[in-house]
Amino acid sequence: MPVLSRADTSVLGRWWWTVDRWTLMAITMLIGFGYIMMLAASPAVAERIHTARDIFILKQVVFLALAALVVIAVSLLTPRGVRRVAVVGCLIALGLTAMTLVAGVEIKGARRWISLPGMSLQPSEFLKPCFAVAAAWLLAEGKRSKTFPGMLAAFGVFGLIALLLKSQPDMGMLAVLLGVFALQLFISGIHMAFVGIGAAAIGVAAVGAYTFFPHVQSRVAAFLDSSGNGNYQIKRAMEAFGNGGLLGRGPGEGHVKDTIPDAHADFVFAVAGEEFGLVICLVILAVFAFIVLRGMLRVQADNDMFVVLAASGLAGGFGLQAFVNMASTLHLIPTKGMTLPFISYGGSSVIAVALGMGMLLALTRRRHPGEAP
Repeated sequence: MPVLSRADTSVLGRWWWTVDRWTLMAITMLIGFGYIMMLAASPAVAERIHTARDIFILKQVVFLALAALVVIAVSLLTPRGVRRVAVVGCLIALGLTAMTLVAGVEIKGARRWISLPGMSLQPSEFLKPCFAVAAAWLLAEGKRSKTFPGMLAAFGVFGLIALLLKSQPDMGMLAVLLGVFALQLFISGIHMAFVGIGAAAIGVAAVGAYTFFPHVQSRVAAFLDSSGNGNYQIKRAMEAFGNGGLLGRGPGEGHVKDTIPDAHADFVFAVAGEEFGLVICLVILAVFAFIVLRGMLRVQADNDMFVVLAASGLAGGFGLQAFVNMASTLHLIPTKGMTLPFISYGGSSVIAVALGMGMLLALTRRRHPGEAP
């Protein structure tokens, strides 16, 4: 008799038979890739900055273990519980993000982090999943009750977040949140005229970012001029993919981790390409695509607008973050310091992504008529 039978009415038993086990397995695969890539990439980075060889590995082991617990714990929630966690989390993340502007640690010209013992916290990472769910709730309530200004409130929250991220500055994070919000607005049935206005506004914002932010100008210029000195990391990353070929040079045999400062973080995909080859890179890409498509398809026929919008926003944001990381590593878009979910080093990113995936699993669980919403 299996440990968790269908007759098991405990919390864990009900969770196991209602959760999307395929998505759970895919998330577990990404966490496994995260362990492997830290073993491959981080020792060389640690030696280069003259710190303990295993420091990044030990920290990431803890972060990924916590991430697995967060995924399971949050996936036990009801949709109402997910909404409450997201709203409270969004308020806390907003407050801490504002705090970075006055008490944050400045790194590479940006104030995005709050220093904590043993690590730095990036509060804006938690805005991604929490805002996606909070915006879904506001938009859904606006649809349900004509007297509730849900869309206006959602735009107000997004405007506040945009102001904070612009002040840090963190234009990449803002672009991801904008993409998530635009997706949710489109699914909620916004008039096509507003879609056109929004597209024009995005174009204006992109031109403004290029005009007024020097770091944006430098990254776009480096992207357009492939022979420039600003493309050092991209050049090494492209060489790594070429050296890896179809099956890779083998675990520990790559050289890109010895030359790129962010080999364990923003450019971990290049390490995977050199040591494990094109095949494993395609497997990683397929796992990300599977989670995004599976999450959206699971709620396609759901009658609860909040669940549809929240799950779509969470899955879309997860996929967009992965796309930005992989595309910038492959020199398809200008570089952006954004982690590859569950695989890149970083405590804030890993836990925030785990929170989002736990929420997605909770929202896509099978629910029966009369069950708590």
